[in-house]
Amino acid sequence: MKPRRTVLSVPGHVEKMHDKALNSNSDAIMLDIEDSVPVDIKTDARSRIIQSLLNRDWSRKTVLYRMNGLDTPFGYRDLLEVVEAAGHLIDAVVVPKINHPADIHFVSRMLDGIEMNKGWAQRIGIEASIETAAGLEAVSEIAKASNRIQTLVFGVADYSASIGARLVSISGHGEKEAEIYPGHRWHFAMSRMAMAAKSNGILAIDAPYGNFRDPEGLKQGAAMACALGYDGKWAIHPDQIDIINQTFSPSPEDIERARKVLDAHRQATRQGLGAVAVEGRMVDQATVRLAGLLWEQARHLGMV
Repeated sequence: MKPRRTVLSVPGHVEKMHDKALNSNSDAIMLDIEDSVPVDIKTDARSRIIQSLLNRDWSRKTVLYRMNGLDTPFGYRDLLEVVEAAGHLIDAVVVPKINHPADIHFVSRMLDGIEMNKGWAQRIGIEASIETAAGLEAVSEIAKASNRIQTLVFGVADYSASIGARLVSISGHGEKEAEIYPGHRWHFAMSRMAMAAKSNGILAIDAPYGNFRDPEGLKQGAAMACALGYDGKWAIHPDQIDIINQTFSPSPEDIERARKVLDAHRQATRQGLGAVAVEGRMVDQATVRLAGLLWEQARHLGMV
């Protein structure tokens, strides 16, 4: 799977933003028809997204499409109309507010039917957005509900509302947390979600940081997510892309360390040795696996 360090969210009905997104450094672009689109123009937004997909070259990006939730009157039409018309250009559908594995089953079966009808060989993936207490409680079952699932995404604002947490910023997306809680307020929720993702071989993606004029806050939030095992983070503004990309990319020091571990492991394997020593320290198989994952990411990014 291609890296998704940054996922730039773009309003589906504002086509001029689509061109800017295509020229950005974001790994993935998410054409959104949920939160960023007013209720009275959602039908029109579907047509605009379809035309944008069909009339532009999206091949350099991972293309995501966020539908409305299945608990709305728009969700099923979003899925049917846009995917039927332009699904061959979409890498994955982002499904918001997943509360139960049945939500994934519904979307997956719909995609089955559309793909069979169209004769498409390439399967469309699913990104499951965990945004509620119910969703987090069922996250392990959700993560394994379909082999279409590529990522779990943490939706901090809606999750905060679902558990009745205090609102400490205008956006509700990760700002001013240190002023209210002596630690990382979402550590458990994010760790729980990362565990469910990685145990099922899929990516974990963090929520956006709401204040796009606060690069230091963004850097801290991205570094925390990266430390918890997340693979990337949503962006709501192009100015956030470079910081997120840098945070979720291996450093030259990381790559060199991984190279040493992998070289030592190969040498030990050739000699029939079980233990690996690097710079006077023993390295176990878990560290070898981590080094391999980091090297593979660096290879995808053209860094090795």
